[in-house]
Amino acid sequence: MRLNGKAAIVTGGGSGIGQGIALAYAREGADVVVADINLAGAQSTAAEISRAGRKGIAIRTDVSDPDAVQALADEAVAALGRIDVLVNVAGITIPLPILDTTPEHWDRVLDVNLKGTFLCLQAAARQMAVQGGGAIINTTSVLGLHARRSRGAYCASKAGIIMLTRTAALEFGSLGIRVNAIAPGSIETPLMNSAPASREELARKAAAIPLKRRGTAADLTGPAIFLASDDALYVTGEVVVVDGGMTAGIE
Repeated sequence: MRLNGKAAIVTGGGSGIGQGIALAYAREGADVVVADINLAGAQSTAAEISRAGRKGIAIRTDVSDPDAVQALADEAVAALGRIDVLVNVAGITIPLPILDTTPEHWDRVLDVNLKGTFLCLQAAARQMAVQGGGAIINTTSVLGLHARRSRGAYCASKAGIIMLTRTAALEFGSLGIRVNAIAPGSIETPLMNSAPASREELARKAAAIPLKRRGTAADLTGPAIFLASDDALYVTGEVVVVDGGMTAGIE
């Protein structure tokens, strides 16, 4: 087991990508704090982790709230003794053209996606610095690399996560903390499926992906395990794109 004995926090762990990663970490031997604004979802994931024989702890967390994030880090250390891995997955999207995006819409998306990633990264890194190192994995998106209509705030937030990841990798390397990001493409999650798109549109988009399907949370667990494990001890500041070849080129 590649994560045996490690203590991890996964935000957004109550469903979708976060849930998939949290459960995969448990299968690899990690104890996992599952943070989500949806406590019922976090509790469900934590219960599955416990049934797998690892410690699963659910904590309701609004990642845009500095006090809540610090409480998350403090509770994780109190329960598990340390923070070896942080995976920032929590995020939202509000699909609107730029001219229809209000300051409130903009602030909400940036607060959860970018500020939330920053706050969690900062709180975990402070603990990791004291204990001698750790691994942080941020979830960005192919829309942090390529623009899409009606996703101005979301694209900006995900592009910001890439630069935050790289800057943190530069600053934290001497502390033994590795910081990387995963950029998913079109993934079957509650968040993605809530977007206003018809089945026909989704099928058309899937057909345009070289691997001819949308991804699943399971497609992201391998990269997430690798980046958290000792197999990636010399990997930091990287963005791993997991998109089925969607952004490989133009046909």
